[in-house]
Amino acid sequence: MPSDATSDRAAHWNAAYTRNPPDRVSWFEAEPVPSLDLIESCGLSTDAPIIDIGGGASRLTASLHTSGHRDLSILDIAQTALDEAAHTLPATVALIQADITTWRADRHYALWHDRAVFHFLTEAQDRAAYLATLRSAVMPHGHVIIATFALDGPERCSGLPVVRYDANRIAELLAPDFTLRAERAHTHHTPGGTAQRFTYAHLQRTGTG
Repeated sequence: MPSDATSDRAAHWNAAYTRNPPDRVSWFEAEPVPSLDLIESCGLSTDAPIIDIGGGASRLTASLHTSGHRDLSILDIAQTALDEAAHTLPATVALIQADITTWRADRHYALWHDRAVFHFLTEAQDRAAYLATLRSAVMPHGHVIIATFALDGPERCSGLPVVRYDANRIAELLAPDFTLRAERAHTHHTPGGTAQRFTYAHLQRTGTG
């Protein structure tokens, strides 16, 4: 049975997708350029396994499939978002409905991508669970791209508080297993016209652990 926290999170995000079409939610990107640029810099083969945490109905996975990537997975707590994704993505994309704080991967990934899930984890135990799953899921020399609200970004989003980061803080949380390879500042403009400051961190697993 899901915990009360998981049920509450699922209800919140399902409602967010029910209130608005996918291209009107505040996190919508017509083209996820920062993520695509950083993913390209990883130099992954087209058969490398990639998972998008909280990818929901975003266009990232569709863009990756168009560019030739074939081993793609999306994890999202909102079944409504995954149902939207299923309308536009090939059946070969794995759609995983789960709470990242309780999910455990049954395989390893060459790339873990997360745009704007981690910053919603305001409780220390939820962050610890997320990071433990990430460490167990990313293969040796694998890559991690995490985007969060920057230090000068919003303090709340979608009615919820967030934790803001810079790339160095993200790197500290993943050290010593991962090394910061690149960082990028980005201003996201929501469909409603609000500017939100993000920081992107690209890290790579060091050694074989």
